[in-house]
Amino acid sequence: MTQDEDFLEVIAAEVAQDPQNAALREDFVTLLLQHDVDRAAQEVTTFERLGGDPARVRLLRARVMAARLRGPAADTSTEPARSAIPAPSAAETATMPIDQPSLWDAERPAVTLADVAGLADVKQHLDSTFLAPLRNPELAAAFGQKPGGSLLMYGPPGCGKTFIAKAIAGDLGASFIHVTLADLLSKWLGDSEKAIQSVFHDARAAAPCVIFFDEFDALGGRRTSGGGSQSMRTIVTQLLEELDGVADENDGVYFLAATNRPWDIDPALRRPGRIDKTVLVLPPDAVARAAILQGDLAGKPAVGVDVIAVAAATEGFSGADIAQVSRVALQQSLTASMQAGAIVPVTTQALLDAAAGLIPSTASWFDQVAPVLEYGVDDGTFAQLRAYRVQHGLR
Repeated sequence: MTQDEDFLEVIAAEVAQDPQNAALREDFVTLLLQHDVDRAAQEVTTFERLGGDPARVRLLRARVMAARLRGPAADTSTEPARSAIPAPSAAETATMPIDQPSLWDAERPAVTLADVAGLADVKQHLDSTFLAPLRNPELAAAFGQKPGGSLLMYGPPGCGKTFIAKAIAGDLGASFIHVTLADLLSKWLGDSEKAIQSVFHDARAAAPCVIFFDEFDALGGRRTSGGGSQSMRTIVTQLLEELDGVADENDGVYFLAATNRPWDIDPALRRPGRIDKTVLVLPPDAVARAAILQGDLAGKPAVGVDVIAVAAATEGFSGADIAQVSRVALQQSLTASMQAGAIVPVTTQALLDAAAGLIPSTASWFDQVAPVLEYGVDDGTFAQLRAYRVQHGLR
């Protein structure tokens, strides 16, 4: 058994001991996608059966599909080889249905960055590098800057990148289109490219508009001569064309993307003029953790809970981890209430015990990023991360 297999079995044992830990199981699926796609698919099914968030289930299934498309060792036991599937003719392509809707729903977020608790460093970096020029269009125009922009948010899973993207749209007074891999993938050749075209078309029509691509590494992965499928490479190429804009038509279109694995994104997408700004979204600080706890317990039988003490005991936890702490404590109180025949409120100690029994899901991400920082090529993307690791004594 290899070292990777040993590590997977250790994580599998942790998942078996804590089957209701949704964040841990989701991290396990992410690891399996790199080693055993079939097993990852089985874990997604289990994740759904145990009450996993439906949106996360759809996203994980899309990532399984992408792994099969991208990997040279795709599962051929249950699907015909791609070489055996005849390519459609031009006439067939023109008449094939697009699984995605022709019009993307653009919402108007009511939240702004002022609604994001804590994360002062993240908000300051966003303001100085991305938002300030957009809030001052006349001044920006004097320096030849056009309305629009792009930003890549990266960091551990479950730390609120989607919420921050909506808050940015709210700050800009812009419409918001949320795009996942599941929205773009299609069994028909060419339909994914058409879907990307339609996203940008609708965003230009609704400008000012923020397009937000979640799990961007699964879509914008590196195009290499030896790996990945032709369909995934053409998707990246189409995205490049849209980001460059046709006749500078992207005025008022803001492109945001989120990823847990920025090192896997195709370098062509990161060159100047495309997605050339980055911000690190780290685990919530103490203020944010207390706010998350307060929100999770609002309206629940939890009187006198010291959220500050619980926040202090959950350093390094992601927002999803904090939510799991609340769920565990609430479930335990519900069980106790049914046994007692009366309401047994959640206590500070119950929350502290739940936190003590949970390994932060961010730990595996910091383990993954360590060799990238040590041996990978850094174009400045990881400057904030390096400073954070030094500040928190991470190796």
